[in-house]
Amino acid sequence: MQAQGNLFLIPCTLGDTTPLEVLPLLVKKTIEDIDIFIVENEKNARRFIKSICPKKSQPSLHFSIINKYTDTTEIPEMLIPCLQGKNIGVISDAGCPGIADPGAAVVEQAHIKGVKVVPLVGPSSILLAMMASGFNGQNFSFNGYLPIDKGERKLEIKRLERLSIEENQSQLFIETPYRNNQMLESLINTLHPQTHVCVACDITLTTEYIKTHSANNWKKIKVDLHKRPTIFIIQK
Repeated sequence: MQAQGNLFLIPCTLGDTTPLEVLPLLVKKTIEDIDIFIVENEKNARRFIKSICPKKSQPSLHFSIINKYTDTTEIPEMLIPCLQGKNIGVISDAGCPGIADPGAAVVEQAHIKGVKVVPLVGPSSILLAMMASGFNGQNFSFNGYLPIDKGERKLEIKRLERLSIEENQSQLFIETPYRNNQMLESLINTLHPQTHVCVACDITLTTEYIKTHSANNWKKIKVDLHKRPTIFIIQK
């Protein structure tokens, strides 16, 4: 019987930084050995692969796309090469595949088909922000995006604040980068003055900014988060 290939979950950088400054050598070695990839965006994936393996032949690469528009019925077909004995790599647009990322659906199918899943070490903005926040790392929750509507967003912020108190649970979330400043303003104006807020921005980049202050103290701080990838964390 032919041995199956493995599904490698390949982390990438969180922004424009030298790959091997934040990624282990094993990531480079794995990419060198794989020609079949499942990615969010082919152009971004090709750029990343070239940055970490500049001598790798680009024309020989094959890409399948997994994003929010992908029909789930297409995913099992993406894994056929694994069943034929070939390794496949999954690459997110930023950070670790499968964490707040559509690649999780590929991993789910891999388990159903009995394909071995191999996660590689790399930067996760969620975990790095949590590490640097000073908040409860034993109990935390990632909530994705909060509502856009101001009224609904205010209610959700208050709900997460209550959860942080009742469960002693750190609450993480993100915002579309061009609305980051508005999100911080909403937090400052909605939360109890003594609720703490961590803003973790441009993680692993030269412009990295990570600060934790009370909502009241944030009112005295000027920082521009516009179009900068940011994780917000609150804990009362």
